Amino acid sequence: MSLPLSGKTAIVTGASSGIGRAIAEKLGAAGAHVYLSGRTREAMEETKKRIERGAGRATVVASDVRDVRQIPALVEQAASETGRLDVMVNNAGVSYPAPILEGDPEQWRAMFETNVIALLAGCQAAVQAMRACKAAGHIVNISSIAALRADSGVYGATKHAVNCISATLRRELEDDTIRVVNVMPGAIATNFARNFDPKVVAGLVQASGLQVEVKRGERIPDEVLEKIQPALRKILGSPEDVAEAVLYAVMQPIHVNIAEIAVRPPKQLAI
Repeated sequence: MSLPLSGKTAIVTGASSGIGRAIAEKLGAAGAHVYLSGRTREAMEETKKRIERGAGRATVVASDVRDVRQIPALVEQAASETGRLDVMVNNAGVSYPAPILEGDPEQWRAMFETNVIALLAGCQAAVQAMRACKAAGHIVNISSIAALRADSGVYGATKHAVNCISATLRRELEDDTIRVVNVMPGAIATNFARNFDPKVVAGLVQASGLQVEVKRGERIPDEVLEKIQPALRKILGSPEDVAEAVLYAVMQPIHVNIAEIAVRPPKQLAI
């Protein structure tokens, strides 16, 4: 049986872990050739193996989206090797949740370069590639429910920007066969929390029942996240929940415009 994304090419940035990894695996399971972009090659190689044990194909491209020159190069590689680009998922993101009065300007710079500038470069390069191959394409921008609050800090400001960029690009592409989907996750069990207050991270580790030490800024082990999510399901969603929303959106016919999707657990946390 033909799978819904058979013969299609997708790119997912920030695919080393969490939401990006889940999206890449979901698109691969639907038959796509997925280009995984991120900084941790070893983790992406494991994802590639899982995708290729199923119906999809995968290519790993280790890159840092803060170097915007690498983004059009990534898109060009995918389009030239497969002859097309159908789905671009701008997922790479970072959060430093310190109050503004205590914030580090270099951390502000990292958030804007990753969450906004890299996403803009990804959108621009993807449109050019999709137009070149005349794709009925989808650009998926991963925002946050933080963009729905007026007081969500510097991180929230970057996601307000993502929502504005998505809406503007959607209008610019109304006469193209390219749709722009803005996905806003709520609190999801991912490494997003690694830069939170150490007491918060310690509480998450304690809730998992595992004896591991996680320092601020370090990756939270997958086994911790896998343990806590079912236990805290009412306040923490799963990366797979977001991946399902993305798959739903990109499987719609091009005359259907899925503009925005909010994916959140039953209880809301301020992000």
